[in-house]
Amino acid sequence: MATIHPLRMSQLYAPTLKEDPVDAEIASHRLLVRAAMIRKVASGVYSFLPLGFKSLQKLEQIVREEMEAIGSQELRMSIIQPAELWHESGRWSDYGPELFRLNDRHEHAFALAPTHEELITFLIRNELRSYRELPKSLFHITNKYRDEIRPRFGLLRGREFVMKDAYSFHATKESLQETYDEMAAAYGRICERLGLNYYPVEADSGQIGGKVTCEFMALADAGEAEIAHCTCGYAANTEVAEAHIRPLSHEAHEGAALSKIHTPIEGTIAALAAFLGIPEEATVKALSVKDPEGTMSVLFIPGDHELAEVKTNRAIPGFEFLTDDEMLKAGLVKGFMGPVGLPKGVRVVADISLKDTRRWVVGANEKDHHYVGAAQGSDFTVDVWADLALAQAGDCCSVCDEPLSFARGIEVGQVFQLGTKYSESMAAYFMDEDGFEKPFLMGCYGWGVTRSLAAVVEQHNDEGGIVWPMSIAPAEVAVLPLVMGDDAVEPTALTIAEELCALGIEVVIDDRFERAGVKFNDADLIGWPYQVIVGKRGLEAGAVEFKDRQSGEKQQLALDEAVVLIAAAVKDVRARYL
Repeated sequence: MATIHPLRMSQLYAPTLKEDPVDAEIASHRLLVRAAMIRKVASGVYSFLPLGFKSLQKLEQIVREEMEAIGSQELRMSIIQPAELWHESGRWSDYGPELFRLNDRHEHAFALAPTHEELITFLIRNELRSYRELPKSLFHITNKYRDEIRPRFGLLRGREFVMKDAYSFHATKESLQETYDEMAAAYGRICERLGLNYYPVEADSGQIGGKVTCEFMALADAGEAEIAHCTCGYAANTEVAEAHIRPLSHEAHEGAALSKIHTPIEGTIAALAAFLGIPEEATVKALSVKDPEGTMSVLFIPGDHELAEVKTNRAIPGFEFLTDDEMLKAGLVKGFMGPVGLPKGVRVVADISLKDTRRWVVGANEKDHHYVGAAQGSDFTVDVWADLALAQAGDCCSVCDEPLSFARGIEVGQVFQLGTKYSESMAAYFMDEDGFEKPFLMGCYGWGVTRSLAAVVEQHNDEGGIVWPMSIAPAEVAVLPLVMGDDAVEPTALTIAEELCALGIEVVIDDRFERAGVKFNDADLIGWPYQVIVGKRGLEAGAVEFKDRQSGEKQQLALDEAVVLIAAAVKDVRARYL
């Protein structure tokens, strides 16, 4: 085995920056660029410099170890995929403009892979033939590509990124559930080894497909997703979160009879509430949509809430909002719609929270007019009750009825039960024990490698720079000789670095001929977990200074004990991330 020597800052390609990049909006973007981890190539495209690549490799290894621990086997699939496979699944057109498409010199169409469901199904469909060969779980770690309309936030929303995706194939639902649960548990362990504060949350499957799915969200103010969570353990993306919305007891709901009121206002909930002198939650908001067959519906939700489009799509698959022209042709009055006297053929679809509101304050289907006291069952009927409203502050948990809390999060991983979505569309069958051919039951499990690197930095930073968890730091200990060329300082620092390496510690030595302040600033910016400061004054007292980057705590270590104590401290922290 080759002898391990410390990294030397004088030889490393690590051009740190004093100023923030002008296009960086969040901490991880700013710090990964300044700490010489990444460099921008184009919008949403980044190169990893040596220090960043070391952290990326460590992160990949953690993911790899957790996948292998549950029996998933690593392979490598092409990122260039024939269009024919995407036509088979139906996603060539469905995926939309985010799919990078290209033609070769023979005008054969290809896609740069944003995901690999089609290719993995193609690989196994003529190879796995019997239930006796199942289940199988396969994964790979590779670059992915999505033509984001607005790449932003550095590694969080890029057009090129590194992702681990795993796929499993099963004969039974029980087998699929078992692997799904194992994958979810493995994702939890990955989060813990990365030092992430996270929630596993209920979510929507989006373009991947399937009905059973869970997202792993790293809490961060910079996160693009909002999470509703409760002390009972319930957590969900607000796009799909089920919540108890308290019906408001208000005199406007208790009127004896239907009453039409002239409301010469702008057709908004805020304007209506102000005009009537009632809170917004005492009103009912209306929105008009159509399904793919052209059937029109008016959706009704509490006036102080917003429509949850993901949940609405479950109630009305493929829905679209009506344009102003379509509303006009249908006889719908924008800003003044209500369930009483809607045009024939237009359905009333209402949020389930409105069931307990006996009388509604709602539009009268006439410009500048609203109804107060519109009564369910007599003045109008609801055709469909559905969960439509977006959960928000003030709503209660659907499990225990306690108030929900809200936080923002970065999606770092997601697990799916795909069912037969791809096996049926791509004719991937196996012979079951009853002698009949059946489509594979499939699972899909994605982990954003580059994205989770950024999530770690979002959670682990301070005013000085990055504070890497030991598990993915580019090196574990930085030795800082404050005076290079000094007869005592330089050789002592080199000896400490070499002896730590000999004990299996990852070490970098800042052997640059730079001022002490530059070395201190760069050490904090880059985020080495531990720093060993070797200076003239300390050596005269027979000691070196040992700094914990996370806590900021400093202590003097006797020179003859320093290496053993430092190695023990590193190995103790390492053990927490195993």
